[in-house]
Amino acid sequence: MPAPERIPPRSVTAADAGGGAAAAELLAHGELTVRGRIREASNAALFCSVALDGREAGCVYKPVAGERPLWDFPDGNLAGREVASYEVSAATGWGLVPPTVLREGPYGEGMCQLWIDVDAEAELLALVDGQEPEPGWKAIGFAEVGEGRTALLVHADDERLRRLAVLDAVINNADRKGGHLLPTSAGRLYGIDHGVTFNVENKLRTLLWGWAGEPLTEEAVDVLKGLKKSLADGGELAARLAPLITPAEIGATRARVDALLVSGVHPEPDGEWPAIPWPPV
Repeated sequence: MPAPERIPPRSVTAADAGGGAAAAELLAHGELTVRGRIREASNAALFCSVALDGREAGCVYKPVAGERPLWDFPDGNLAGREVASYEVSAATGWGLVPPTVLREGPYGEGMCQLWIDVDAEAELLALVDGQEPEPGWKAIGFAEVGEGRTALLVHADDERLRRLAVLDAVINNADRKGGHLLPTSAGRLYGIDHGVTFNVENKLRTLLWGWAGEPLTEEAVDVLKGLKKSLADGGELAARLAPLITPAEIGATRARVDALLVSGVHPEPDGEWPAIPWPPV
């Protein structure tokens, strides 16, 4: 399959799609044309164009048939978890996950997500000398950089990343790597690759530990209260998640929201599971 090619400028983006509704409609009902394969992905990920009624956009299509089975995620499929992550993100109002739908495509049912153009100049992660981060940065931990040297790995002290850290705690993201952070030139930040989420066991692995143990913001508390209501039996978000993940996983998501509200702080590593994904970037 050919390498991904550039498609014509698109008329629908996550930033201007009116809360993602227009983009979701395009993704769900548009005609998919495969342009190439994203070779860095561990599962089959295809770069496509999607067109509907004169609108066109780039997207990523991950067919369920191309997924590699995971022993610790035996229920459902990774595509459903990606869509469930979008639904939770949409319910927060933060819009941290690009519009994502589950649909039929050229290789069967799969996840279809709006393509995001990244601002290559944005700095969210860095390796620095010293024991403490500079102002404006949060420490993650020390990393080997060769020849017996270590450096401090840091992430930006950025409210967008802080919101994403809360979202990851809610969806129990087991794989928040640096390469999954997509800043845009318009100042937005998106997170992608949410196939290993919603496990009933605590599997939070992330680079965004900079706020661990710190109080949640008032905004985050308000968002969590809204999620609690929407996740209750009969709630809108619970209904949206029902076709995508299991009842036990929905219950575990409720429990994580409750735990965050009770503690009032960002979670800390529990020591029972590697806290940082590998490779981290």
